[in-house]
Amino acid sequence: MHNASTLSLNGAPVFYDNGDHHPQQGTLLGFWLYLMSDCLIFAVLFAVYAVLGRSYAAGPSGADLFDLPLVAANTALLLFSSITYGFAMIGMQHGRQKAVLGWLAITGLLGLGFLGIELFEFSHLIHEGAGPQRSAFLSSFFTLVGTHGLHVTFGIIWLVTLMLQVRKLGLIPENKRRLMCLSMFWHFLDVVWIGVFTFVYLMGVLP
Repeated sequence: MHNASTLSLNGAPVFYDNGDHHPQQGTLLGFWLYLMSDCLIFAVLFAVYAVLGRSYAAGPSGADLFDLPLVAANTALLLFSSITYGFAMIGMQHGRQKAVLGWLAITGLLGLGFLGIELFEFSHLIHEGAGPQRSAFLSSFFTLVGTHGLHVTFGIIWLVTLMLQVRKLGLIPENKRRLMCLSMFWHFLDVVWIGVFTFVYLMGVLP
């Protein structure tokens, strides 16, 4: 958006654009476009899994491999991380820098816990001979879940970087804008994981 100012010319107002703009709106729009492209990536991965998810190649199925209580605990970690990030955003709105940093730290720890359980699951499956090369089902599973885990990893790196910037510069407008973008990204990953948990794990244990 540009701000318009006026000058008087023979008693008539003349509008001109002084070139000022609001970078927050442009940044948020650009980030929404990025999230839409990420939606397409995950949509393709879900579609691939839908096609290959029953191609076991005489190997184990999801019912044989998935540990639902463990996955449910992992899901809870990610859901709670979205709640704690929400508290960080409330702290940002009230200008409470220490609260923002504290809730971001808790969010990061919950994200690390999520990744730790996911890596444990992958390691266990590979140790049991159910690696991605075992069947088309496992290839699509590792690709979908691994891509989500990679996004969470990038999100944690981004979160730590933002914590350092907030600690150094405070809650300046630029940092608030970055926190809002990361908030959208983090909640987006939460929504995607709910889809993974339902479509891959819950439906995977059905006969």
